[in-house]
Amino acid sequence: MYSRLPEHFFRPVTLSPVTSPRIVLWNSVLSGELNIGQDGSLAALLSGNETFPGVQPLATAYAGHQFGHFVPQLGDGRALLLGEVAAQDGVRREVQLKGAGRTPYSRGGDGRSALGPAIREFLASEAMHALGIPTTRALAVTLTGDQVYRDRAVPGAVFTRIARSHIRVGTFQYMAAHGGVADIRMLADHVIEHFYPAIRNEPQPYRALFLAIRDAQASLIARWMQIGFIHGVMNTDNMSVLGDTIDYGPCAFMDDYDPATVYSAIDQDGRYAYANQPSIAAWNLARLAETLLDLIDADSEKAIAWAQEALRGFMPVYREYWLRGMKSKIGLATDHPEDHLLIGQLLEAMQTGHADFTLTFRRLATAIESGAESSVTSLFRAPGIVERWLALWRERLKLESNQTEIAAQMQRVNPAFILRNHRVEWAIDAAVNQGDFSKAIELQTVLARPFDDQPDFAAYQDPPQPGDWKCQTFCGT
Repeated sequence: MYSRLPEHFFRPVTLSPVTSPRIVLWNSVLSGELNIGQDGSLAALLSGNETFPGVQPLATAYAGHQFGHFVPQLGDGRALLLGEVAAQDGVRREVQLKGAGRTPYSRGGDGRSALGPAIREFLASEAMHALGIPTTRALAVTLTGDQVYRDRAVPGAVFTRIARSHIRVGTFQYMAAHGGVADIRMLADHVIEHFYPAIRNEPQPYRALFLAIRDAQASLIARWMQIGFIHGVMNTDNMSVLGDTIDYGPCAFMDDYDPATVYSAIDQDGRYAYANQPSIAAWNLARLAETLLDLIDADSEKAIAWAQEALRGFMPVYREYWLRGMKSKIGLATDHPEDHLLIGQLLEAMQTGHADFTLTFRRLATAIESGAESSVTSLFRAPGIVERWLALWRERLKLESNQTEIAAQMQRVNPAFILRNHRVEWAIDAAVNQGDFSKAIELQTVLARPFDDQPDFAAYQDPPQPGDWKCQTFCGT
């Protein structure tokens, strides 16, 4: 579908063959949904050695604010859009290769990916999908047989990403910087037609489009916050207009609860810290609104006034999604005026006590079933930090009507397993240095069922121990 847009929205890409492609991570469930079979020629296709018959691969153009600084031309520097496939649900999905070689937007880079970042994105995106978070999907990691050179020579790989679309806020910014109103309108019409069809007949479709994107982002960021996910680089070029999580670079799930947690090694000022993600999403949406002003209203003053009012609506929408999800995490289905205070008190206790984010919520459900709270209190580094809160929580639960279902409902929204950063590094180290992909495959298996107890894999629930935690991650470039 994207190739039907004018040619200045993208550039054709010439494939750069690799030496000996071999698929080392494979998503059999997703491949079944996409009607893609793993035959002998698939490695050549998913490495960039071959392409779909009659299809011209392309690299999409986009701009972006990177750490607040505008770069007017970025684009797919190490990714190419291989084509589209029709899934069993009738919806077409884009197939993108990351690390398949240079493109017209590589800006001096080699366009390749190291094996480590490919494994990280494969595991992270599928972990998010299993948690029910809107996201791009992972089909495969293909070893190329060639080395890439970063701080040292490491195995090269190509990551195959599946998405409804790769259109970003930065795509609109590129059209605003290099095209004109006609190009922005064409892009907006494309997004409405294919991804927001319910607003086609709205009297003000571009206003409706912005509000739809705003609300999709509010829902997405609330979901991130509810599972302790930190994207790492929320630049406008890494923000999908569909409300999907995209571009897993220096991302991670939080262990001990700390709102100031940062995982990107290059985020020295904490711009993209966990607690900042809602405000950064609002900032990014303001940049999107700037590109749409001429479509919002021909009168610039009216357009700006409307956009400002729409942007002010982001935080209320976000807080509503966030509060609803956080109440569910502690077993509350009904409304009470003090619920937001109860949640805030728990988070404050978790921060003071350095309690693990994921295990605290999971063990609250266990405490309801067993009646014992030691599994929760043991997560806090000092005694007495959470005991008073637990008493308040017990009293609040008495106001719920369906007492027998509370624990089961909490287990459905609080995962037992997340993609622990030290486990990712463990799997990457084995693959890169020993050629052993069994650990990554085992992680893939465990993370596909995050809400099940899985006694055989109970150790995967454990937080990192001193000495085995790498607290920062790096962009795949």
